[in-house]
Amino acid sequence: MTRRIHLNAFDMTCAGHQSPGLWRHPADQSHRYRDLRYWTDLARLLERGGFTSLFIADVLGLYDVYRGGPESAIRDGIQVPVGDPTLAVPAMAAVTEHLGFGVTVSLTYEKPYAFARRFATLDHYTNGRIAWNVVTSYLESAARNLGLEHQVPHDERYEVAEEFMEVVYKLWEGSWEDDAVRLDRAAGVYADPAKVHPIHHHGRYFDVPGIGLTEPSPQRSPVIFQAGASPRGRRFAAAHAEGIFTTATRPDILGRSIASTRAAAAELGRDPRSIKFFTLMTVITAPTDEEAQAKYREYAKYVSLEGALTLYGGWSGLDLSRMNPDEPLRYAETEAVRSAVEAFTTVDPDRDWTPRDIAEWIGIGGMGVVVVGSPATVADEMQRWVDIADVDGFNLAYAITPGTFEDLVELVVPELRRRSLLPDTYAGSTLREELYGPGQLRFRADHPGSRFGARAVAP
Repeated sequence: MTRRIHLNAFDMTCAGHQSPGLWRHPADQSHRYRDLRYWTDLARLLERGGFTSLFIADVLGLYDVYRGGPESAIRDGIQVPVGDPTLAVPAMAAVTEHLGFGVTVSLTYEKPYAFARRFATLDHYTNGRIAWNVVTSYLESAARNLGLEHQVPHDERYEVAEEFMEVVYKLWEGSWEDDAVRLDRAAGVYADPAKVHPIHHHGRYFDVPGIGLTEPSPQRSPVIFQAGASPRGRRFAAAHAEGIFTTATRPDILGRSIASTRAAAAELGRDPRSIKFFTLMTVITAPTDEEAQAKYREYAKYVSLEGALTLYGGWSGLDLSRMNPDEPLRYAETEAVRSAVEAFTTVDPDRDWTPRDIAEWIGIGGMGVVVVGSPATVADEMQRWVDIADVDGFNLAYAITPGTFEDLVELVVPELRRRSLLPDTYAGSTLREELYGPGQLRFRADHPGSRFGARAVAP
């Protein structure tokens, strides 16, 4: 049986995103991130190509680890300046019908009561096409600028996250019954008070006693995405995630991690196949392999290796400017993205990565693999990752935008459809239906969020 492939486009409200220095390429339009038309045009393009969703990354701080300050990030445009990832979503939803929108928001700096209202509203405005990429943040600069003396320790951030999820599940799933809103003009009843319930939450980190502010949205809860790859992050993902974003240098390495997470999900009573894994990949394609290789060589001229190490410093918490560029990197425990350290140290036993190697790898597409070739070559490589790593799809970064996405839609998508790896039509009207099939608007019964329905929170 042919296994379908899900495609996510990976972008951010900044210039360059995962390809430091490529904003200098004359065809790159990433500096237009501040123009709403950039986003609406991109959404139309991706829907034409059958993409499952657009995944919008975010950070709430500066990459100031490399060389001990923010100057490199500012000079190279390394994810700064950066806008709010949520604000363009309703405009994109208005010009599309099926494309989903995965938005990164750090719960570390949110209050669950207000956050639940914001994402329920987005689910209404998108007609059920919103997803939340749950992150706990990793930048020390974000903690300092948002009122904390230091970043919350890595594993404690996930303890906060567990309770945060419980609160928002109660608000989304249980505070308002399905038929609470009557809109009964004759009786003068907009909503039935007997069917609206306070959630009575009193926990270690949050006290939220009252009633949710929004009526049930099409999906009730947004689709839950997650990208944590530390041991604690993987446990959190196994419990809550419907989609997981991953990255690895080789499919066999990634396959072991995915198998471990699926096994953990099964131990928690979830169907391990219900979690959809998307691995980071950047595709550089042209009608022939030779033309694609020439395009790659052209892009490589614009890579900023200094910018790549600035990115890695923020992700890993390690300042590689202090190391010999040809000295192998060793594993170090940090409070940042621990998988960013593991990816180039302990998980790949066959290679010693140096700062120079890391900078060259990250230069196009960040920490994900780069696939260069004709549509047939790209499709072959995607199938190989599906077969070996057990991924369900790809989180596709750009070298230049919208050029990389245009090439995918015009060249690779027809090849995937020819191989019956990508359907010609969408599965339903909501994002959750696209992942699980028509009729699956809300959490599956084995998802922990499904346990917080109205009967569970009603007194």
